Amino acid sequence: MSQKVTFSLLNQDGELVTDADFRGRKYVMFFYPRAMTPGCTKESCDFRDSYEEFAEAGYDIVGVSPDPPSRNKRFREKEGLNFDLLSDEDHALAESLGAWGEKKMYGKVLQGLIRSTFVIDEKGQVEKAYRNVRATGHVERVKADLLG
Repeated sequence: MSQKVTFSLLNQDGELVTDADFRGRKYVMFFYPRAMTPGCTKESCDFRDSYEEFAEAGYDIVGVSPDPPSRNKRFREKEGLNFDLLSDEDHALAESLGAWGEKKMYGKVLQGLIRSTFVIDEKGQVEKAYRNVRATGHVERVKADLLG
C-alpha cells in the first residue's frame, strides 16, 4: 500500500520544485524540523557526506522543512549541502505523509514536524518510510537498507 507523493515547493533559491521534476528517478526525501539546529545539521551533513554513495545507487536526495527558503539557503551554504532544501511552510506535504503531528519536546506536547524520511520510487510512490527517527545514526540505517 504505497502512497503517491505530490508536491510543489520552493527550494532554497526560491525556485519551484515539483514531484514531476523527479519522475523516473528514485529519491530519498528527509524531513527535518528546523535548519541550523544541532540534530538537523547532523542529519543533513550525514546525507551530504553520503551523497555520492546514494547517487551511485541511483538515488537523489532532497531535504524538506517548514523553514522559509531564505533560512534554507543560509543553512545550505553554511554546511555546504549538495542537494535541494524545500520549504514546506504550511506543512501540507509533511501532513500528507504523516510527518507532522503531536510530539513531545522539552517536556511539552506540541504540534510540529516529526523527523521522518521517505524513499520514493520512479513512479513517485513511497517505497519505504522511516518515521520519528533520531538524527544520529539515521543516515547509516537508510544506507544499510538501500545500499546493502
